[in-house]
Amino acid sequence: MAMQFYTSPEQIMRDRSEFARKNISRGRNTVVVSFAEGVLFVAENLSTTLHKISELYDRIGFAAVGRYNEFENLRSAGVRMADLRGYAYDRRDVKPRPLAKAYAQTLGAIFTEQTKPFEVEICVAGVAGKPEDDELYRLTYDGSINDMPGYLAMGGQSDRVDVVLKDNHRFDMTLQEAFDLALRALGSVGGEGGEPRTIGADRLEVAVLDRFREGRAFRRIRGGALTALLPDEAASDDVDAGDGDTRDEPSGDTEKPPAKKATRAKRAKPDKKSTEE
Repeated sequence: MAMQFYTSPEQIMRDRSEFARKNISRGRNTVVVSFAEGVLFVAENLSTTLHKISELYDRIGFAAVGRYNEFENLRSAGVRMADLRGYAYDRRDVKPRPLAKAYAQTLGAIFTEQTKPFEVEICVAGVAGKPEDDELYRLTYDGSINDMPGYLAMGGQSDRVDVVLKDNHRFDMTLQEAFDLALRALGSVGGEGGEPRTIGADRLEVAVLDRFREGRAFRRIRGGALTALLPDEAASDDVDAGDGDTRDEPSGDTEKPPAKKATRAKRAKPDKKSTEE
């Protein structure tokens, strides 16, 4: 009779945790910061269509790192739960804490019952009347939930990013100051030899929960509004990168030959006229 291999529950949980942490650490970081005018979300994201930052409800935002299809399923489920509660009761009854608890239960059940855990970390953030009352909840792959004190970082090397946020965060910051802090925190990791790096607008996804906006508080910051927030060196780097990206499109190199041809034609015309005379 064949004997089945036995693996202790501790070893199973340890292997699942190591698997999830290793894959999450490969992703780019996301930072959430509470400031005077609302809650700011800044994520390093190369895609313009696959969002890591989204809206859950009127004054509740969602941010995530990890495997996109998994946290997108969680986001969709959170939107449905919030809509159902707002429709059954009142829109003001939709709070971030019940959503965070529901996410914690779902992630915890998947971690213990499924063979493969979700490779995600998510944040549920709610904006309040004062910065000190904002709710920021960080949830990990195993269903752990933490109430964060006005700032949080998720993704690879989040411990180092969190140190920058902890040393410089203030609740009375303006949008520009909060964005500068988030950008400095994201740029503190990933550079060559541990040096800080510059992140351009083409690599950023930015959104804010506006504290003083009526109704839906969530809005994205992109285009010219995002470029205006960037420091001069990041904006110039972004322009240079844009010039390099358009080399496969019609550019000045493809327009130069016709210009030379036209110049030759103009010079040839007087010569032809002089020969006829």
